[in-house]
Amino acid sequence: MAFDIEMIRQVYANMTARVDKAREIVGRPLTLTEKILYNHLWEGMPSQSFSRGKDYVDFAPDRVACQDATAQMALLQFMHAGKNKVAVPTTVHCDHLIQAKVGAETDLAVANTQSKEVFDFLSSVSNKYGIGFWKPGSGIIHQIVLENYAFPGGMMIGTDSHTVNAGGLGMLAIGVGGADAVDVMSGMAWELKFPKLIGVKLTGKLNGWTAPKDVILKVADILTVKGGTGAIVEYFGEGATSMSCTGKGTICNMGAEIGATTSTFGYDDSMRRYLASTGRQDVVDAADKVAAYLTADPEVYANPEQYFDQLIEINLSELEPHINGPFTPDRGTPVSKMKAEAEANGWPLKVEWGLIGSCTNSSYEDMSRAASIVEQAVAHGITPKAEFGINPGSEQIRYTIERDGIIATFEKMGTKVFTNACGPCIGQWDRAGADKGEKNTIVHSFNRNFSKRADGNPNTHAFVTSPEMVAALAISGRLDFNPITDTLINDQGQEVKLHAPKGDELPTKGFDVEDPGFQAPAEDGSGVQVLVAPTSERLQLLAPFEPWDKQNISGAKLLIKAFGKCTTDHISMAGPWLRFRGHLDNISNNMLIGAENAFNGKANSVKNQLTGDYDAVPAVQRAYKAAGIPSIVVGDHNYGEGSSREHAAMEPRFLGVKAVLVKSFARIHETNLKKQGMLALTFAHEADYDKIQEDDVINFLDLTEFAPGKPLTLEFVHADGSKDVVMANHSYNDSQIGWFVAGSALNLIAAGKA
Repeated sequence: MAFDIEMIRQVYANMTARVDKAREIVGRPLTLTEKILYNHLWEGMPSQSFSRGKDYVDFAPDRVACQDATAQMALLQFMHAGKNKVAVPTTVHCDHLIQAKVGAETDLAVANTQSKEVFDFLSSVSNKYGIGFWKPGSGIIHQIVLENYAFPGGMMIGTDSHTVNAGGLGMLAIGVGGADAVDVMSGMAWELKFPKLIGVKLTGKLNGWTAPKDVILKVADILTVKGGTGAIVEYFGEGATSMSCTGKGTICNMGAEIGATTSTFGYDDSMRRYLASTGRQDVVDAADKVAAYLTADPEVYANPEQYFDQLIEINLSELEPHINGPFTPDRGTPVSKMKAEAEANGWPLKVEWGLIGSCTNSSYEDMSRAASIVEQAVAHGITPKAEFGINPGSEQIRYTIERDGIIATFEKMGTKVFTNACGPCIGQWDRAGADKGEKNTIVHSFNRNFSKRADGNPNTHAFVTSPEMVAALAISGRLDFNPITDTLINDQGQEVKLHAPKGDELPTKGFDVEDPGFQAPAEDGSGVQVLVAPTSERLQLLAPFEPWDKQNISGAKLLIKAFGKCTTDHISMAGPWLRFRGHLDNISNNMLIGAENAFNGKANSVKNQLTGDYDAVPAVQRAYKAAGIPSIVVGDHNYGEGSSREHAAMEPRFLGVKAVLVKSFARIHETNLKKQGMLALTFAHEADYDKIQEDDVINFLDLTEFAPGKPLTLEFVHADGSKDVVMANHSYNDSQIGWFVAGSALNLIAAGKA
């Protein structure tokens, strides 16, 4: 469980020489982001400068983290790599497969029964290959990483889009698909397009009801869900140093919601305090020796407009609490304007549930500040109008807040304390009455609020806000309640005004825990048997994908033309489907069932060109596969937005889809498609999207000449015999074309050619 201090010291030892060399090569002062990137080049000492947003670069991350839903497929792939042990420190965290329903004790027991074979597989495969295993109930991956493994100036990748949470401790922590993780676990380089840089200067200081959450809610409102694509966000300024480390983590965590590669902060006293409080004074001592290398050069922050591709400035002293949503995390509304916005848009004003937790806001500080609001309500005889639930971020947090009376405070208002796990944030919530599909409002401190995400009800209007605002809104039962100006009526009929929240950044008596839930791997895993039953409906050993036949793809059918937002939730839903994340055939039955068909406005209803009938997307694609007919998917902007789940790429690959042609991609999904040997293409002319017709047959005219920088030509033959020729751009380099030719990146690793 312990952090590897020697590895960290080596990172810092390398950093001074490499950063000095990079500064010399680039010929100017460096941002923090650039320092970390240049220190983690695969070849070591930098020999050239890289162009932002253009050059693909190989990196050597320090560690890998996987959550249980994505770890299954990642480790099934790793088993094909032919390695005896992971090449870098790696951990697996069981946090996704635990459904919130009754309460922590009961829900965990149910999960341990229902998902026993998955947990046993993950435990055994981790034990065999030298991977640290965090058991069910131990906590949420990103909170555990922050508490145990993250360190300033490091680089890590994780099979979850919110891996970026570790930026709160000054890392470059990046969400990837499982195939990327397999590369690093196998001792290979990890490839990333050298990112553009967005600087966010924070002035002033948070006060009153405003929390770190409001910073990222404001940034999301400014940049939208795709404004950070291809960029790393670096926060700085007096406002940044005045915030807690876990508050910084919250901001970095939701950077995934603006499409950013990751976000980070420079090393400061809040990080020193957090590291010391979590038992890592050795890291502080090592980091202090290279502190100047763990933040940007002074000239950068003095004149940021010269060094960042985009600059945003936010005065925290003037920032107002925000409530973002519904249905998208970038629709920001200041609390003072919510009443008018809600009335204008017909949003249900009654709040049914308030939920605090997830990897975004489940720290000690989050819980203590929210509890301070609950405590006021209890003291003044105010009965909460909405139901209330919390998910502590880790067993260490749960144990500590129980010791300090915070859980008892919540329970005075009938709060349900769920397992230390993701729960409702990822759709693992058995919410009573959700199946009725009634229009309603919930508020939560999570990161995503896409339609149907939390409870499966498309009519649930989910709003994202800070933990303290969740508490206030749930107690009031009103979406338009403004705790800064409004009052509540207590059981004596008296008007009561809530005071601004208060809470400790860190527990004054320190963190404590009896059993954190960690299993160390065997020193020698050669005799460990990996547990996969051949008859399992939840786990399935993988077979390699077929390599490209070196021919043009011809006679392909259009499977679906997706309209509007098509996230990874639309492509491969979570919720009840999580149980099949280790069984590619079974989970492929959810492929694109949430995407809206542009031709009929319906989800999971596409035309089978072999019969003329409309059927479920997976059923139609299985018919094409059985007939040996290739197909393609057409999509809109920011296709694949959301989580890192590579199932959204593996399912269409498994069922025979050859290419995905869209207006634009989300970064992780585009990479996942490439890794699995698929064609990820974008319209050279976005207007060509409108030319695609329902009965089209597609021919690739020059795939045999596939090369970097050379667009591909596709012929769309319509039902009346007319044709449209469409130019498709791509971002493949020579190595990535090699993945396509071989059938997948994993095929190259297994063949020893990667």
